[in-house]
Amino acid sequence: MSTTPEVESHRLLEDGRMIGDRWGVSNSDIARSYPCDDFVTSPDLKVWRGVTVQAPVGAVWPWVAQVRLAPYSYDWIDNLGRRSPRELVGLPEPHVGERFTTAGGRKLGRIVSVDPGEQLTGTIMGAVMSYVLVTQDADTTRLLLKVVMRTNRWVALGLSVGDLIMARRQLQNLKRLAERHQH
Repeated sequence: MSTTPEVESHRLLEDGRMIGDRWGVSNSDIARSYPCDDFVTSPDLKVWRGVTVQAPVGAVWPWVAQVRLAPYSYDWIDNLGRRSPRELVGLPEPHVGERFTTAGGRKLGRIVSVDPGEQLTGTIMGAVMSYVLVTQDADTTRLLLKVVMRTNRWVALGLSVGDLIMARRQLQNLKRLAERHQH
């Protein structure tokens, strides 16, 4: 029996899941509280991403904080071909109210919550996202990202899939840089 796209879309969202909403995360990663949850009530879009980084939180955090300079995903797409820095530039700690990121030479979004070494939460184009660092042991960190947004179901579905591609690349790049440059 064939279903209409409206029925299929409703089915995808009925249990709170949608295509592309999870990558690299466990049930406990999903169940935890994220700072972005405090900024969007009843989000239509909820996506989780995660990587395990073979480096301590102190080596991962500066790279997360450096997303203020560049997106660290596919530079040719979201940074107009400008390469995201491959070295730490010694930025001061982020503060609420500062620009959240830069893409294509344009400063975008705002930081809405920050706990240095623990989490960075920003808003960009109506979405609120939290990067959370969780210590696994002295030399291992879980880098988690949750994105929430109020929108319609079709936009949420498109954003979930698009974010999966871009955020996966971003987290893998941040992981590789932190592992390579740890002291």
